[in-house]
Amino acid sequence: MKKRASMSQSLEDYLEAIYLLISEGRKAQVVDVAKMLSVRMPSVVRAVRELKRLELVVQEPYSSISLTEKGRRVAHQVFDRHRLLRSFLEKLGVSRRIADRDACLMEHILSAETLERIRTYTETERK
Repeated sequence: MKKRASMSQSLEDYLEAIYLLISEGRKAQVVDVAKMLSVRMPSVVRAVRELKRLELVVQEPYSSISLTEKGRRVAHQVFDRHRLLRSFLEKLGVSRRIADRDACLMEHILSAETLERIRTYTETERK
Protein backbone atom coordinates (compact mmCIF):
# COMPACT_ATOMS: atom_id res chain seq x y z
CA MET A 1 0.00 0.00 0.00
CA LYS A 2 1.53 3.30 -1.12
CA LYS A 3 1.41 6.43 0.97
CA ARG A 4 0.42 9.55 -0.95
CA ALA A 5 2.45 12.70 -0.85
CA SER A 6 0.53 15.50 0.81
CA MET A 7 -0.75 18.13 -1.60
CA SER A 8 -3.78 20.35 -1.18
CA GLN A 9 -7.05 19.33 -2.82
CA SER A 10 -6.98 22.51 -4.84
CA LEU A 11 -3.50 21.87 -6.23
CA GLU A 12 -4.48 18.31 -7.11
CA ASP A 13 -7.45 19.70 -9.05
CA TYR A 14 -5.22 22.12 -10.96
CA LEU A 15 -2.72 19.37 -11.71
CA GLU A 16 -5.49 17.04 -12.89
CA ALA A 17 -6.94 19.76 -15.14
CA ILE A 18 -3.53 20.36 -16.74
CA TYR A 19 -3.10 16.61 -17.19
CA LEU A 20 -6.53 16.26 -18.84
CA LEU A 21 -5.93 19.15 -21.24
CA ILE A 22 -2.58 17.70 -22.30
CA SER A 23 -4.09 14.19 -22.55
CA GLU A 24 -6.71 15.59 -24.94
CA GLY A 25 -3.89 16.88 -27.14
CA ARG A 26 -4.55 20.48 -26.18
CA LYS A 27 -2.15 23.06 -24.82
CA ALA A 28 -2.63 23.73 -21.12
CA GLN A 29 -3.00 27.50 -21.12
CA VAL A 30 -3.90 29.43 -17.97
CA VAL A 31 -7.18 30.53 -19.55
CA ASP A 32 -8.15 26.93 -20.39
CA VAL A 33 -7.40 25.68 -16.89
CA ALA A 34 -9.44 28.57 -15.47
CA LYS A 35 -12.42 27.69 -17.69
CA MET A 36 -12.17 23.99 -16.91
CA LEU A 37 -12.20 24.59 -13.15
CA SER A 38 -14.51 27.63 -13.20
CA VAL A 39 -11.94 29.80 -11.44
CA ARG A 40 -10.30 33.13 -12.20
CA MET A 41 -7.00 33.31 -14.06
CA PRO A 42 -5.07 34.82 -11.10
CA SER A 43 -5.98 31.70 -9.10
CA VAL A 44 -4.49 29.52 -11.82
CA VAL A 45 -1.35 31.65 -11.91
CA ARG A 46 -0.90 31.22 -8.14
CA ALA A 47 -1.50 27.47 -8.38
CA VAL A 48 0.96 27.10 -11.26
CA ARG A 49 3.56 29.00 -9.26
CA GLU A 50 3.11 26.50 -6.40
CA LEU A 51 3.14 23.51 -8.77
CA LYS A 52 6.39 24.84 -10.24
CA ARG A 53 7.84 25.11 -6.73
CA LEU A 54 6.89 21.44 -6.18
CA GLU A 55 8.60 20.62 -9.51
CA LEU A 56 5.38 19.23 -11.01
CA VAL A 57 5.02 21.68 -13.91
CA VAL A 58 7.14 23.99 -16.02
CA GLN A 59 6.00 27.15 -17.72
CA GLU A 60 7.77 30.02 -19.32
CA PRO A 61 6.01 33.39 -18.99
CA TYR A 62 2.94 33.61 -21.27
CA SER A 63 3.36 30.09 -22.60
CA SER A 64 1.51 26.84 -22.05
CA ILE A 65 1.99 24.72 -18.95
CA SER A 66 3.82 21.40 -19.24
CA LEU A 67 4.08 18.57 -16.77
CA THR A 68 7.44 17.37 -15.53
CA GLU A 69 7.98 13.62 -15.36
CA LYS A 70 7.17 13.79 -11.64
CA GLY A 71 4.12 15.93 -12.45
CA ARG A 72 2.88 13.40 -15.00
CA ARG A 73 3.23 10.61 -12.45
CA VAL A 74 1.39 12.50 -9.70
CA ALA A 75 -1.31 13.76 -12.08
CA HIS A 76 -1.88 10.25 -13.39
CA GLN A 77 -2.33 9.01 -9.81
CA VAL A 78 -4.87 11.76 -9.09
CA PHE A 79 -6.74 11.01 -12.33
CA ASP A 80 -6.63 7.27 -11.64
CA ARG A 81 -8.22 7.79 -8.20
CA HIS A 82 -10.94 9.93 -9.78
CA ARG A 83 -11.64 7.38 -12.50
CA LEU A 84 -11.71 4.50 -9.98
CA LEU A 85 -14.15 6.29 -7.70
CA ARG A 86 -16.39 7.41 -10.56
CA SER A 87 -16.53 3.84 -11.86
CA PHE A 88 -17.30 2.50 -8.38
CA LEU A 89 -20.12 5.00 -7.86
CA GLU A 90 -21.58 4.24 -11.29
CA LYS A 91 -21.58 0.53 -10.41
CA LEU A 92 -23.68 1.49 -7.39
CA GLY A 93 -26.18 3.11 -9.76
CA VAL A 94 -25.16 6.74 -9.32
CA SER A 95 -25.62 8.81 -12.49
CA ARG A 96 -22.42 9.69 -14.38
CA ARG A 97 -22.78 13.42 -13.68
CA ILE A 98 -23.19 12.94 -9.92
CA ALA A 99 -20.59 10.14 -9.81
CA ASP A 100 -18.08 12.46 -11.50
CA ARG A 101 -18.79 15.30 -9.06
CA ASP A 102 -18.69 13.05 -5.99
CA ALA A 103 -15.53 11.28 -7.18
CA CYS A 104 -13.85 14.69 -7.40
CA LEU A 105 -14.68 15.32 -3.76
CA MET A 106 -13.86 11.82 -2.53
CA GLU A 107 -10.55 11.43 -4.35
CA HIS A 108 -8.92 13.90 -1.98
CA ILE A 109 -10.06 12.50 1.34
CA LEU A 110 -10.11 8.72 1.14
CA SER A 111 -7.18 6.82 2.58
CA ALA A 112 -4.87 4.71 0.44
CA GLU A 113 -6.26 1.63 2.20
CA THR A 114 -9.87 2.50 1.31
CA LEU A 115 -8.92 3.25 -2.29
CA GLU A 116 -7.09 -0.06 -2.55
CA ARG A 117 -10.14 -1.92 -1.18
CA ILE A 118 -12.39 -0.15 -3.70
CA ARG A 119 -9.94 -1.04 -6.48
CA THR A 120 -9.90 -4.71 -5.40
CA TYR A 121 -13.70 -4.79 -5.13
CA THR A 122 -14.17 -3.09 -8.51
CA GLU A 123 -11.72 -5.43 -10.24
CA THR A 124 -13.37 -8.48 -8.64
CA GLU A 125 -16.77 -7.29 -9.88
CA ARG A 126 -15.45 -7.10 -13.47
CA LYS A 127 -14.50 -10.78 -13.52
